[in-house]
Amino acid sequence: MRQTIKNFIRNESGATAIEYGLIASLIAVVIIGAASTLGSKISNTFSQVSNQLR
Repeated sequence: MRQTIKNFIRNESGATAIEYGLIASLIAVVIIGAASTLGSKISNTFSQVSNQLR
């Protein structure tokens, strides 16, 4: 029984999966932030071009 508990405490595979999940979520947040910023800038550029063509 003690050996099973020691093996459970030493097992770090779950921690690795959590770390990969945190990294993936951080990357997703950065991509979403960049896309929203870039999207609004592109929208403003198209609006300016449209106004100049009128």
